[in-house]
Amino acid sequence: MRDVLSAVVGKAVRQAARLRGGGSALPGLVVERLDPGFLARVLGRLPHGVVAVSGTNGKTTTTKMVVEMLEAQGLRVFTNRTGSNFSRGVVAAAIQECSLSGELDADVAVLELDEAHAMYFIDRVKPRFTLLLNVLRDQLDRFGEIDATAKLLQRIADATTEGLVVNREDRLVAAIGERTRAREASGDGSGRPDVREFGLSSALLSTFPSDDDFHGTPLAGAATAEAPERPDADVTLVELGDHEAVFRMGGTDHRTGLKLEGLYNTFNAAAALATVRLVLDAGPLPGHPARQRDADTDEALVAALAEVRPAFGRGERLQLDGQPLELVLVKNPAGFRLGLASFDPAGVAAMIAINDQYADGRDMSWLWDVDFTSLAGEGVDTVSGTRAWDMALRLEHDDVPVAHVDEDLGRALSGFRERTGGRPRRIYCTYTAMLELRKALAELTEVEDIW
Repeated sequence: MRDVLSAVVGKAVRQAARLRGGGSALPGLVVERLDPGFLARVLGRLPHGVVAVSGTNGKTTTTKMVVEMLEAQGLRVFTNRTGSNFSRGVVAAAIQECSLSGELDADVAVLELDEAHAMYFIDRVKPRFTLLLNVLRDQLDRFGEIDATAKLLQRIADATTEGLVVNREDRLVAAIGERTRAREASGDGSGRPDVREFGLSSALLSTFPSDDDFHGTPLAGAATAEAPERPDADVTLVELGDHEAVFRMGGTDHRTGLKLEGLYNTFNAAAALATVRLVLDAGPLPGHPARQRDADTDEALVAALAEVRPAFGRGERLQLDGQPLELVLVKNPAGFRLGLASFDPAGVAAMIAINDQYADGRDMSWLWDVDFTSLAGEGVDTVSGTRAWDMALRLEHDDVPVAHVDEDLGRALSGFRERTGGRPRRIYCTYTAMLELRKALAELTEVEDIW
């Protein structure tokens, strides 16, 4: 009866909120207050349990990849498709998709979790599997230092019951994996999860710099005559091409085309593959039919990965005035550097939109750690957002010409459109700027609903 009452109340609040133009998380907030145990009961019935995806960057696209590969294996997946990664957003998504009796038509949940708000989630729901992507210098105004972020991810790992996937190329995340293995080996009876890794071939390490590499520190583990290629991870990204990649799994190389945009999305694809393989290897919970991985599954997973399109704003490509327009989300120096490296600036009109709202992070000093000289040839037509003048000053120091600066995103987008007709366009933008621009673009062209 509690599930029925919570589902009915939540759906009623959702309908009322929609009529009033309210936020999608409101039903989750109401149900959390009325029935704090609702989410644990609903998710606890899923035969494959809960997969949590966390880290400072890449959560939304990686979650999308995991979901679509599991669906290609015939599993029914519940997820927070709007990208609302606070616990109330997950509850709101459950309210939307559950029946009036509080049942989800799903075999497994794959949930993107904010690093800090995951603490509330894991107090109520223990993930069966967790994927930890990275700890980058993102939103330090929230967490104070990257070690504090790593401690939050450690708590998620500690709450995970069966399987953990970590990024071996991220120093802090790899350490979480090592600590988890050490506790498992100690035989303390705590039932620590199986730990797997995704990673890069030595030849690709320099393509994906970490925060530790920004000041000329040699890349640890890079292949040299004295240091041979490192052992493979459970899934290793070994080659990159133009919308193409090679992933090594179980000693076999799988080459595939990709619809994803950007270098980091390709690396995150290795994370998604490792996670899906772990879920399939573990099988369902007792009492449910098995869907385990066989010899042909890796090839099928790569085929499904090839069809995944970018999540909103993560290299998303729209059409405007008969020309492509790409939205590239930027949140920290490593991400911005890889975004610049992922897209050829030649012949493309560029706009940069930088906001400093809570969801973006208030401290924009990290812009000074990004090398913008690749934009010098074409220049930047428009700089906008609440920190437009800070961005313009940063570009000036790298001798990048800036034609127009306008803090108002709506006016800036209109001017950018008028001046750049007949050319492909690209907009680098922080999170809240991306949301505002997508809303404005939806009035001009077809924009996919937020995944």
